[in-house]
Amino acid sequence: MKSMCNKVQLIGRLGMDPDVREFGDKNKMARFSMATSEKYKDAKGTLQENTQWHNIVVWGKLSNVVEEYLTKGSEVAVEGKLSYRNFEDKEGNKKSSTEIIVNELVMLRKPATAKK
Repeated sequence: MKSMCNKVQLIGRLGMDPDVREFGDKNKMARFSMATSEKYKDAKGTLQENTQWHNIVVWGKLSNVVEEYLTKGSEVAVEGKLSYRNFEDKEGNKKSSTEIIVNELVMLRKPATAKK
């Protein structure tokens, strides 16, 4: 059960082109937002859709795949762990962020305007 302590699996679409950055000795990170949607019928039988947005972070070699193949609208499956960060913005205001740190990614469908 230890491997199930902090595990997240999501399937969704990128809400933006990935932001890719390099740090020092070829250490690379890709960051993007991802939308997941759930459809259901409310008490009146009307179809509703609930969309949740997630902050996704990918490190290392997997970030090369993100950089080369993913664009806004790409559908992907990700697996990773939840991470919570506290930080101060440029004005000194305290902020917090919840992110999914990805260790596995599967490309499902590309948007019509994909890079390749």
